[in-house]
Amino acid sequence: MSELKFDALCIGNAITDVFAHVEEDFLVAQNLHKGSMRLIDTDEALRLYDLMGQTTRISGGSAGNTAAGIASLGGRPAYIGKVATDEVGEGYGHDMRGSGVHFDTAPLANSELASGRSMILITPDGERTMNTYLGAATTLSPVDIDPEVVRASAITYMEGYLWDPEAAKQAFLEASKVAHGAGRRVSLTLSDSFCVDRFRSEFMGLIKDGIVDLLFANEHELKALYQTADLNTAINAVREDCTLTALTLGSEGAMAISREETVHVPASKDVNVVDLTGAGDLFASGFMLGLSREQTLTACAELGCLCAAEVIAHVGARPSVPLKDHVTQQGFQL
Repeated sequence: MSELKFDALCIGNAITDVFAHVEEDFLVAQNLHKGSMRLIDTDEALRLYDLMGQTTRISGGSAGNTAAGIASLGGRPAYIGKVATDEVGEGYGHDMRGSGVHFDTAPLANSELASGRSMILITPDGERTMNTYLGAATTLSPVDIDPEVVRASAITYMEGYLWDPEAAKQAFLEASKVAHGAGRRVSLTLSDSFCVDRFRSEFMGLIKDGIVDLLFANEHELKALYQTADLNTAINAVREDCTLTALTLGSEGAMAISREETVHVPASKDVNVVDLTGAGDLFASGFMLGLSREQTLTACAELGCLCAAEVIAHVGARPSVPLKDHVTQQGFQL
């Protein structure tokens, strides 16, 4: 087995997040479904940007946020994602490496595609509605998968969003093959319920065929996966289908579900919710770091909840303070 160098390798769409606070009627006027994620083209990205008012720009992308969270906890993350050779792409790489993430994916050169970006509209309740231009991120392919990095990572974690572009789907499968060949875990986050609706049968195949060892989902995504309105029905089904599932429940905390045990931990108390963007991403940071350090499932879920609580208390999907200090102050020992 290869030497273990990384707690987790996160693979996903390299996206820069552009945030703006809006009122509910803005979503209505733009015919947007609150809490959803839609893919948009260049023209729509520019049109929406012009309407958003004051914005904040932060390097993001679901898996990228998770990698940054692991680094903030003092862990050793790696990341694979595609950007273009433009200002946004250069800034993205600078931010990732500067946060302590191993990131050396070759950028897309000589292309009309720009680096990806997501226009994130935050309503007063903290809910976010995402409008994503993938751009260069769609060109991620198997040639971008570094097998040595995969083999050196305890967990290879990938977004459900990768299932949209065919080349990225093949990159997912290649990384899974390499990881299992090295005796490592493979993880999938379902990303959102609309993503689940698009690829339900394929995601179920990944889970039931044992390609995915660790599944991340929120309650809406898990119910969408099993096409049920009853959460307990979905939990009982995933317990049979997947080796381990990490399930977030919003204000009700989180669960870790395996065939041997099921644990439920409460959400962190007295959190002022400002922006829910990144809650699931940072939960995954804590859960996977705990798992890679052989913590109990209860401890993994607790660490995940502490990380999620920090990120929802401010705008943006990345920590505003070192997560290692934050969780230590909350009494968690890494």
